[in-house]
Amino acid sequence: MQTNETKGMLLGFIGVLMFSLTLPFTRIAVAELSPYFVTFGRSSLGGICALLLFAFTKPKLPTKSQLIRLSVMALGVVYGFPLFVSLAMKTLPSAHGGIVLGVLPLATAVVGALRFNERPSLAFWITAVMGSLLVITYASLNGSGGLASEDWLLFVAIASASIGYSEGGKLSEEMSSVDVISWALVLTLPINIFLTYQYIDFEISAVSTSAIISFVYVGLISMYIAFFFWYRGIALGGVARVGQVQLLQPFLTLVGAYFLLDEQITAMNIGFALCVLAVVVLGKRTRAK
Repeated sequence: MQTNETKGMLLGFIGVLMFSLTLPFTRIAVAELSPYFVTFGRSSLGGICALLLFAFTKPKLPTKSQLIRLSVMALGVVYGFPLFVSLAMKTLPSAHGGIVLGVLPLATAVVGALRFNERPSLAFWITAVMGSLLVITYASLNGSGGLASEDWLLFVAIASASIGYSEGGKLSEEMSSVDVISWALVLTLPINIFLTYQYIDFEISAVSTSAIISFVYVGLISMYIAFFFWYRGIALGGVARVGQVQLLQPFLTLVGAYFLLDEQITAMNIGFALCVLAVVVLGKRTRAK
């Protein structure tokens, strides 16, 4: 018989597996669709699904304080991260983006420490600096001799997601975790639908099936359903234990990029992914003072 921790790890892995394919599918979608359409369209699709869910669950309305925090969360995960990732994926390989974003768990921990007045150890801050230098070095070596503008877009995406994740994670202590992401999408739905309409600059008949499937994936899976598995896994197995599964995400993204986009898995990619993994693990172990 499976324990709650085992079930949590399994559900967490399914969530991370879904998240890991976000970059490859985004790259396929923005090859034919506007990055702005993909950004607001995926949030609209997720928001419509959340609204349908609320029609059955009828959740309790958020308080004024929770609404403010949901707005901060939405700026990060509904707008910031999807937008800057979509813009970066217009030109960058998704494998490249996957490794750079591998430092996201560490960045989230840093934002959480600053936002909620935690007191991490000196060793933790050292690992945070090491992680930052590592991804900057990788982006420089894997580019054209220096940081490209697309790399800076990824850095902004990391900052946006870390703010949204830390705020949403803390808010999940007061609300259902599923309600947190659902409210963020429902509250921003009118804006997202309006902006999606503004950026429709294509004929649907001219869009390939692969681009449509990719758009549906990032809207339905990455933006919404993946959170069901991820948050439920954390609820069963705990943040500390299930959070370790997220360390697999850069490697899963590499595999996804290989099969979906035929992006080659190089020794350099594997080497830096392992280094990012080591730094993030070290950061998790040295966080508490």
